[in-house]
Amino acid sequence: MQLNIKYFGMLAEATTISEEQLQTDACSVSQLVEKLKNQYPKLKGTDFKVAINQQLVDQSHIINSEVEVALLPPFAGG
Repeated sequence: MQLNIKYFGMLAEATTISEEQLQTDACSVSQLVEKLKNQYPKLKGTDFKVAINQQLVDQSHIINSEVEVALLPPFAGG
């Protein structure tokens, strides 16, 4: 499947890109995160959230094809 992946803040700095199209067989968020950490070693040890189509999801979320994936750095609310 093809995914549109967006990187924000320090994650864009770690990958040196802000967006990419990625062809992958990953079917869960945890599998995708593992693939991205192997592709971009600077992501290892970095805490971040994953959003699918602008909704935060957990690591067990199943990814359907043709979605937008956003990697979000830690943020504080208040």
